[in-house]
Amino acid sequence: MNKSELISAMAAENGLTKVDNEKALNAFVDSVKEQLKKGDKITLIGFGTFSVLDRKARTGRNPQTGKEIKIAAKKVAKFKPGADLSL
Repeated sequence: MNKSELISAMAAENGLTKVDNEKALNAFVDSVKEQLKKGDKITLIGFGTFSVLDRKARTGRNPQTGKEIKIAAKKVAKFKPGADLSL
């Protein structure tokens, strides 16, 4: 499912227009990004938790040449599904 399919599914479920659902989805995504950039955690009970994970610097290997390369430390977004989301 892509973004436009999700917007259509949301519109069918809640009866709002696709334009309104797109605005709501964009606002949700922007809010999550903003909070994660601040280092905050977002918990949606029954759905899951968005958080930031610090990855340490490490040594990797170029698969084509086999040469070792240094991979810098960075922060990445993480999502942990809630219990109600299990399939």
